[in-house]
Amino acid sequence: MALTAGIVGLPNVGKSTLFNAITKAGALAANYPFATIEPNVGMVEVPDDRLDVLTKMYNPKKSTKAVCEFTDIAGLVKGASKGEGLGNQFLGNIRNCDAILEVVRCFEDGNITHVEGTIDPVRDAEIIQLELILSDLESIEKRIVKIEKKAQSKVDDAPFEFELLKKLKKTLEEELPIRSLSFVEAELPYLKNYGLLTSKPFMFVANIAEASIADPEADPLYQKLKAYAEKTNSKIIGISAQIESELAVLEDEDKEMFLADLGVKEPGLNRLVRATYDLLGYATYFTTGPDECRAWTFKKGMLAPECAGIIHTDFQRGFIRAETVAYIDLVNSGSMLKAKEAGLVRQEGKDYVVKDGDVMLFKFNV
Repeated sequence: MALTAGIVGLPNVGKSTLFNAITKAGALAANYPFATIEPNVGMVEVPDDRLDVLTKMYNPKKSTKAVCEFTDIAGLVKGASKGEGLGNQFLGNIRNCDAILEVVRCFEDGNITHVEGTIDPVRDAEIIQLELILSDLESIEKRIVKIEKKAQSKVDDAPFEFELLKKLKKTLEEELPIRSLSFVEAELPYLKNYGLLTSKPFMFVANIAEASIADPEADPLYQKLKAYAEKTNSKIIGISAQIESELAVLEDEDKEMFLADLGVKEPGLNRLVRATYDLLGYATYFTTGPDECRAWTFKKGMLAPECAGIIHTDFQRGFIRAETVAYIDLVNSGSMLKAKEAGLVRQEGKDYVVKDGDVMLFKFNV
């Protein structure tokens, strides 16, 4: 799968520090605007305890995790939609992403400058939101000009599209993102073609102070941003980019001690990667055996032949059926043989919608 999540935000909010921690890629993190100009891209393994359990069960030669792609995009400033700063480049890079993660500064530190001079997470979120909205509004207005005469003449589906465009324009003029709306099935193809920035899945990453990482909900700055996230139909997660960057370079034993001192059970990055994976609409199925246990990424709603095609196109072309068992049923049974004896292994056909956690063996003939 080739979907990617773009990491965005105002300059100096911790984007590149977070990206470095996620990917250990060493992207430049500097205390001045536009330290990131060209987007950095990194592939990250998705933490999944289920694969660890299957690996212990099968003891294969190899174990392969699912991956998620992150892109670190240049910082945005007011006026980006009009080309200010690196505005046009910034918006173009976001357009190429399938989901957006906005890092918002929710900590005080006099040694790290803020492009707006003070710490206000809602104001910062609104700055980027408005720039994305203005960019989308420009796109919609251009489309309205092209379609209006056809709509008046009732040419093909122009009247239907024109009504949709008016709905989108009204929402954007109210300074609300397109994702705050709901749509009927017939509107979705149009929406996909428009490629609107504010229609993309969106999550705020609150970059919180070290003192708040054990309980982000108690942090007043986090609470302000959370309320704004709910208003704009966005997800939110709290994480300390600096702490995560320190954790990323530690050995496992030292990492566990550090986490214990902080009062948390796992790195925030594990939660972030899993949340991003879900935001992109991903799920995981597994294949097992003595050679390899592997987690495969698929889009929720995909059918069995499509999931087979992720492994190899021949699997999809010659698909016959998929021998399938739920992860929890396999683990509780103790082995595939016992799961079969208990009647828990199913033979699924071409119309089967694959579920997260399915353990699958594809039968095919080409």
